[in-house]
Amino acid sequence: MADTSKQMLEIREIEGRGRGVVANRSIKAGEVLLKESPILVYSAKPLKSDLCSNCFRKLNLSSSVLSCASCSSQTFFCSPSCQSTAMTSSHTPWACQALKAIGSLALDDSSDAHFLIAAYNMSLVSPSHFQILLSLEGSMPTDTLPDQRTISLHSLILSLSPPQSFAGFSFDLTAALLAKDKRNAFALMEPFQEDGERNVRAYAIYPNASFFNHDCLPNAARFDYLESDVSDHNTDIIIRAIHDFPQGREICLSYFPVNWNYADRQRRLVEDYGFTCDCDRCKVEVSWKEDGDDNDDNMEENEEEQMVGSEDEYSGAQGEADFPHAYFFVRYVCDRDNCGGTLAPLPPSEGSPSDVIECNVCGQLRTEDDVDGTEGEDGVMVDQ
Repeated sequence: MADTSKQMLEIREIEGRGRGVVANRSIKAGEVLLKESPILVYSAKPLKSDLCSNCFRKLNLSSSVLSCASCSSQTFFCSPSCQSTAMTSSHTPWACQALKAIGSLALDDSSDAHFLIAAYNMSLVSPSHFQILLSLEGSMPTDTLPDQRTISLHSLILSLSPPQSFAGFSFDLTAALLAKDKRNAFALMEPFQEDGERNVRAYAIYPNASFFNHDCLPNAARFDYLESDVSDHNTDIIIRAIHDFPQGREICLSYFPVNWNYADRQRRLVEDYGFTCDCDRCKVEVSWKEDGDDNDDNMEENEEEQMVGSEDEYSGAQGEADFPHAYFFVRYVCDRDNCGGTLAPLPPSEGSPSDVIECNVCGQLRTEDDVDGTEGEDGVMVDQ
């Protein structure tokens, strides 16, 4: 963790929640709490000729595009720098052969295979990062039989002739790695589109960012700028405070869009992260739950009713204690069609808070005066 973040943040064991991130001092809205580069990035889908295989930016096919000499039909790079970096890290000769081999297979989902290739390859090129990966949260249950997908994936890696120098290569290690990935990977998304679905382009592992626990009303938001022109750092993750909060407060992200309903949030958390959420918002919304097929509709109607007049009921810490989640939706959730992103101010300048708010999904910028629903300008990349 960078020195600046160490002054603000502390990783601490939190009862009932495992390790989490706590504020070492009072935090102001918009402050950058963490900026971190990934130790591992891998494709979420079969390698495509329109993405750089190193930085995952969209390739400009009208200009010169570089490729790997050994697997030129599926591995491309946007620049000599990306090509050179990949050849000494993520695209070693073994990784190249392995990716080429699975590219010819009809896999239902290639992302897990891409992760295992990237992880085992990292054990060769960066043993220290591999050990960091192994130290993260996530383990396979010891009281259940191995699932068929894990067995198949390990057999696939075994068929790719893993080097003798793979540290401790075994089925148990493969299972442990998959558990680490499931608990800690961040999705790097395609750019926002108002009229289309926003798909995952790649996944990345950020060691320090992985310690932020989930809350359905987060006090921090994650930003990434995959299509930025910032050389070598477009896959960095940036965590910014959504609003002011005091020293000692746990800092949490939402692991998915905050406008999901109660049932969908709980289902996702149990399936992907292995826990049931009992945050303040969930404690309120669980009482909305009713039997019947229209359960989700009832909950959504309740959320809309809670929003009415909510802004007048909120004032600082007292309002937060009273759980005004309707105000959160009005104040911190993007109202742009098909977005639902989280809004956070830009970083303070020379100690003064910014009145410009940015959406972490569509990138839209607006002023404090626009948060009542008036749409601001389409956002342009803001250097952090």
